[in-house]
Amino acid sequence: MVTPYPLKFQPDFKERVWGGRALEQFGFSIPEGAIGEAWTIADHANGRSTVANGPLAGKGLDDIRAELGTAWFGSKGSAAKNGRFPLLIKLLDCQDDLSVQVHPNDSYERLTEGELGKTEMWYILDAAPGATIIYGLQQGVDRDAFAKAIAEDRIMDVLEVVPVKTGDSFYIPAGTVHALRAGVLVAEIQQNSDTTYRVYDYNRPGLDGKPRELHIEDSLNVSTYGDSGASRMETTLDSSHTWLKLAESPYFLTEKGQVDGRWQLHASPESFVIHIICEGSGSITWEDGTLEVKRGDSLLIPAQLGEYWLEGNMTVLRSQLP
Repeated sequence: MVTPYPLKFQPDFKERVWGGRALEQFGFSIPEGAIGEAWTIADHANGRSTVANGPLAGKGLDDIRAELGTAWFGSKGSAAKNGRFPLLIKLLDCQDDLSVQVHPNDSYERLTEGELGKTEMWYILDAAPGATIIYGLQQGVDRDAFAKAIAEDRIMDVLEVVPVKTGDSFYIPAGTVHALRAGVLVAEIQQNSDTTYRVYDYNRPGLDGKPRELHIEDSLNVSTYGDSGASRMETTLDSSHTWLKLAESPYFLTEKGQVDGRWQLHASPESFVIHIICEGSGSITWEDGTLEVKRGDSLLIPAQLGEYWLEGNMTVLRSQLP
């Protein structure tokens, strides 16, 4: 058995019609093209991240799951419905608007076999002046009104458009109509799912020059009309070495903290911990070693690591299973 240690991964990069080259600022060597997504911790049929450090270097997250299971992911983390790692972590570079979209919940009968629904959250790492996102339907819009707006090509009339700035956090339960828009760099924590129903895509061609598929009936079926439970917040921290809760769902709990010096933490045997370094740099130290970390890094802390320390000057997200 390999002694537990913090895992850093080589992401799986995705070219997207709305992507660009901004992920290079994190030190990634990204492929040619418009790269919109880095799947930094991923165990999915459509993308897999690979360990970049230590004795397990070169192994995929799926290999770690198969070989080490509960010992590394915890009693909760090894009990995922579809057998895969329960979360998917991404960094998104939005140089253009994403499609207007919505995700189903786990019980939607038309889900692809083996897939889950998708509840997620966004943390805005950077936002251009005047940047906005689409965040829900306007008040009073029901299924008939939504369907009519789609059919008449005036969907923007029924959507809520909200301004965003660096440090904002958005919780997006399944059923919330949404879209990131041009000018934002985002960390995304979500259920391990790649199911997206597109409602509208600005009548633009995809990377192959053809219009991308829309999923109108599925979108109308899974959208929440009324309060979806979505919430947003500014995330200014009053002090260092305390956690501010950003999102709590049945699938993940995400918090934000500021490292200023040396912060002692402890892994739980119930769940792994994921840290995303949002700003700054420093190190993570545990009984058997030290790993340098910087902005853009995503780290998987094994459930059995025990005590560890974050050190430096960093803004950090912490995600674990509730």
